[in-house]
Amino acid sequence: MTLEIISAKKILFQGEAVAVKLPGELGSFTVLNNHASLISALVPGKVEYRTSDNAVHDIDVKGGLVDVDNNVVSVCIY
Repeated sequence: MTLEIISAKKILFQGEAVAVKLPGELGSFTVLNNHASLISALVPGKVEYRTSDNAVHDIDVKGGLVDVDNNVVSVCIY
């Protein structure tokens, strides 16, 4: 799936990911390939993502929004 993580200032990541773990308002959740469409608010925490080479990366966030649709995960953070 394609993952885009952007802030107001720059694109932090844009590329392919195998899994994305996000800090949702009701608890953290993981998005995998072919996930159902959703839009969710994010709370302070870490966005963690795993790339196809099994490397795990994380970004601290103060909050934001995520949109999942058709194997594209768009994360807008602040």
